Amino acid sequence: MMFRHTVSPAEVELTAVRAQGAGGQNVNKVSSAIHLRFDIRASSLPEPIKMRLLALHDHRITRDGMVVIKAQEYRTQEMNRAAALARLNELIASVSVAPRARIPTKPTRASAVRRLESKTRRADIKAARARIVDRER
Repeated sequence: MMFRHTVSPAEVELTAVRAQGAGGQNVNKVSSAIHLRFDIRASSLPEPIKMRLLALHDHRITRDGMVVIKAQEYRTQEMNRAAALARLNELIASVSVAPRARIPTKPTRASAVRRLESKTRRADIKAARARIVDRER
């Protein structure tokens, strides 16, 4: 079961910065890129989601539990702000579903026999490559 968790605007720190890359005069004078910072530990998210977010191996999550997202693909600050918030919501949605526990199973007897037969076959092939020793001396 998946629940949509919304983040309040007070929990998100948005900073306008200059974008990188090509774009000429516009990119040099306009701060249209957005830096989004979100503190996982201080957020109002449920505890299990916080723990799964902190355990996630994602380059956007720092060691001290901050999510840092930089959006600069659009020319306007408003569109970059929306893109950054959408990425944050996507990240939260990806951990909102608890992973299903794996049920350990044993291999069937037939599969174990097949595995051992293939190992024996492979061993016979390798043994056939060995140098033949002349035992009549």
